[in-house]
Amino acid sequence: MVRPSPTASLWGAAGKAGYALSCVTAALVLAISGFSYFVVRDISNIGGSHAIVSGPSIGAQNILLMGLESRTDWDGNILPNNILNALHAGSAQGVANGVGGNATNTLILIHIPAGGKKAVGFSIPRDDWITFPTAYDGETQGKIDQAYGLAMAAEEDTLRTQNPHLSQDQVAFEGNEAGRAATVATVEQLTGVHIDHFAEVNLDGFYELANVLGGVEVCLNHPVPYDPNSGFYAHKAGLQHLDAAMALAFVRQRDGLANGDLDRTHRQQAFLDSVMQSLRNDGVLNDLTKIDSLLSIAKQYVITDSGWDLLDFASQMRDLTSGNLVFHTLPIVAYETIDGQDANEVNPAYIKEIVQDTFYPPEASSGSSSSPSPTPTVESSADAAQTTVDVYNGGSTPGLAGQVSAALAEQGYQAGQIQNTSALSTTQVLYGTGASASAGHIASEFSVTATASSTVAAGHVEVLLGADATVPTTSPTPSSSAVAIPTTGAQGGAVTAKDGIPCVD
Repeated sequence: MVRPSPTASLWGAAGKAGYALSCVTAALVLAISGFSYFVVRDISNIGGSHAIVSGPSIGAQNILLMGLESRTDWDGNILPNNILNALHAGSAQGVANGVGGNATNTLILIHIPAGGKKAVGFSIPRDDWITFPTAYDGETQGKIDQAYGLAMAAEEDTLRTQNPHLSQDQVAFEGNEAGRAATVATVEQLTGVHIDHFAEVNLDGFYELANVLGGVEVCLNHPVPYDPNSGFYAHKAGLQHLDAAMALAFVRQRDGLANGDLDRTHRQQAFLDSVMQSLRNDGVLNDLTKIDSLLSIAKQYVITDSGWDLLDFASQMRDLTSGNLVFHTLPIVAYETIDGQDANEVNPAYIKEIVQDTFYPPEASSGSSSSPSPTPTVESSADAAQTTVDVYNGGSTPGLAGQVSAALAEQGYQAGQIQNTSALSTTQVLYGTGASASAGHIASEFSVTATASSTVAAGHVEVLLGADATVPTTSPTPSSSAVAIPTTGAQGGAVTAKDGIPCVD
């Protein structure tokens, strides 16, 4: 499936840099335990926000990383032309004329289990179309990255009306606080999990951070032709070092990638892994000059919730390495155009199940039970676990493919692609080699007959939903305990680091 051509939006060239900046910030937060104590004391100066009530700093916790696309600093001043030029973000006059906005074009939700030795994260695609927890600036629905800017604009308008003598920096501070609170609330509603802490960065610090880090190691699955919009290119595949400018281009590129922004989330995740690897293994943490420079920039440009004690947090994070940090991207159902904007259709119920079961895996069955076990309705749990089910919505009910996929995943099947397809009047079930038993069961749930197809991959079943389709309601198998995270489709599979550097497109 081909991603619709992107339209002009609040994102712009500068917003793309928020990806890199948030990754650097995340790496600083997650790798901070390697700093010597007298340097770590400076971490107490990072913080500044009372937008949320902070959770615990030790033990299990959920952290939201936010990369804010903004051509102004935290005090509301337009960035100087030398920085705007370096980031290909237009001109100061253009910003004064209304170019740009405030959108969280990077959102990564990370779960740190108790002990801090491992972590798992979900990138939330910026174009996911959702219903806001409350109306922001009069809008009840929109892209998830718009919650910040809408809430910020509404708060700033109110402040200026009620007290026209407030200073610009005070208005900007309160506006950003409203944006942070709205973003956290929106992500909590979408994912169904509570957020304990957040770390936020805007464009203002990227230029300095990139200079201090001196670039990054990346691994590419294949050579990349020159992309005129981002400036990125790679003559070869494999491991390679990118200087600061090319690293920025690497995380900015979306045009020319098969899945656009969703592929770019994988680059964002890989970049974070690589920066963590560099901070820990390339001598950065032993170079007091570089540490001082990084912390100096962090104190100026990184915002966290004021109740997050980073020293306590660091005490349990010393054993976390990039190899123990696994990233996923939340799945989408389909690409859509809503109110003239490119958007992602999502299934919130399915997303909640995925995040909940990934962050808080159900405990294994203890064996005996006082109540009788339900009679299995599928051929066997082993067959189900070895079958990947791809669901395509050809009916008229938005989000039905995601709901069907989630229901089948509860029965023990592996969730595959979730997309729309051309209109169908009746449901069809097709299967590849080795999947006939599973296909037969699935087909019976839709009152149709499964058909073998040479175009379906081995071990896969394709469910083509028609106008008559409904969500299966049969009981799960006894062994089914968690919702499977899709490994195929536009969002792709997990991004994990091998020797610190994962390979991406």
